[in-house]
Amino acid sequence: MRRFGQLWRSGEPFIWLTGGALALALLLVAGLVGLILVNGLGFFWPKDVVRLTLADGRAITGEVVEREAVPGKAGQYRIKLKVANRDLYGADFQWVEEARIAQREYPAEAVVIERVEWGTLIGTIRELRESGKPVAVGSAAGWAEMEKRLPETARARREIRSILKGDIGRINFGQEKIRLKLRRLELRGVTGGPEVEALQKEMATLQARYTEQEGRLAALRARQTAGVLVAADDGKEKDLPLAQVVDAYFPNAMGVPAKARHYLAKVWEFVADDPRESNTEGGVFPAIFGTVMMVMIMSLMVTPLGVLAAFYLREYATQGTFVSLVRIAVNNLAGVPSIVFGVFGVGFFIYVVGGSLDRLFFAEALPTPTFGTGGILWASLTLALLTVPVVIVATEEGLAAVPMGMREASYAIGATKLETTVRVVLPAVTPSILTGLILAMARAAGEVAPLMITGVVKLAPALPLDSFWPFLHLDRKFMHLGFHIYDVGFQSPNVDAARPMVFVTTLLLLAIVVLLNLTATSLRNRLRRKYAVAAV
Repeated sequence: MRRFGQLWRSGEPFIWLTGGALALALLLVAGLVGLILVNGLGFFWPKDVVRLTLADGRAITGEVVEREAVPGKAGQYRIKLKVANRDLYGADFQWVEEARIAQREYPAEAVVIERVEWGTLIGTIRELRESGKPVAVGSAAGWAEMEKRLPETARARREIRSILKGDIGRINFGQEKIRLKLRRLELRGVTGGPEVEALQKEMATLQARYTEQEGRLAALRARQTAGVLVAADDGKEKDLPLAQVVDAYFPNAMGVPAKARHYLAKVWEFVADDPRESNTEGGVFPAIFGTVMMVMIMSLMVTPLGVLAAFYLREYATQGTFVSLVRIAVNNLAGVPSIVFGVFGVGFFIYVVGGSLDRLFFAEALPTPTFGTGGILWASLTLALLTVPVVIVATEEGLAAVPMGMREASYAIGATKLETTVRVVLPAVTPSILTGLILAMARAAGEVAPLMITGVVKLAPALPLDSFWPFLHLDRKFMHLGFHIYDVGFQSPNVDAARPMVFVTTLLLLAIVVLLNLTATSLRNRLRRKYAVAAV
């Protein structure tokens, strides 16, 4: 007992407990990251297609997703197949008990077709048609003809997208500006005259251009007359227009190099393309762009606010009860639930500030709000308030570590308070400022609750940054990776199909946060070496 008491007083058990807790925490983090990596990185690898013949003679074709024990039946297992063909079967997945399987085969002619709508189609190519007439019959001949036509179909789809988002987008943007100018003149009592006539003439010109672009779209769509007939299980067939085909491949006939090329192409598509099928397919580029842009805007706002507050509290304010209360309030702000900041952002930024801006500068657009609704500016400001305590605390800690002798030496050679602060103290404390900024960026990138009510949406029609003046549109709503994870994982009508996308998007969000943090950390370390100080 005495030896135990001596051991306890020595503090060694606390060292072991601390080390054990740290090891457990690291193990849990590693396990979480490993789970995300395994499920995320394997999502785009093309899986083999298996055809199961059941004991009753029925055939089921699909990709094996998982295997588990049958509930209530000891020693028996079942597999989960992604049968796809949602428009034919009504569901993407089906459970099959292994005891019912009579035969398994992996047909080389099994094709997986990714569609613009209705998800994936799995089956066998019967024939390729042109204007409803067979051009090539059979799997091999149909695929050969289909493979020749797919690049042209992809080019037509890109051209249609370019017209819709580029040419027609510019026309719509110009028409909306003219409409607002006419409305502004109407509010001033001007309903006629040269200025109104000039705007009306410009509107007519834009309308003529719009009609021209509609004709181009109609011509492009009229040329897309090819289609492919795909046979599925139970004698079902699908006549699929080739314009709906995003990609097609034969996984059972692909070797490892071909699958690797397909994997890399799908990874790039995920990063660079727009989402499809309620965000469960396609890419997440708008969400990536919105997340990074929001973090950048938030950083530009929170850094000067937090740094100025910290410098005032540490360098200029008279230390006393009031300053101590302010520090307590700042520390308490860090513990306020994020949704509370979201409610504040809605009530103050959107309704008060945004509503006032609309009445003062955008009256012609009312009752449609411009800044009086959620947008990337208000979301960024809300997150800036959410993370400003982190920057303040980190900056204050850095200021406290700067030796007083450096300030006194600066004063001794005739420098003013401001010159000392800017030229001596600020460079020395810059690494601490960047430390606070790193923590703020990491927290802001993963926040979802306040964004849901201050500007983030499921699908944004346009990016906040484009080629239209003033280029940066802070009033626009945006997409965010964190909200994308929430939407796909908890709001999707097809949970099983959306689950892999959750892991992939989570992995991407982690990668972006790590990349931003590494960039800021590298800059911090360079500045720390440049402005290294030692306490004297």
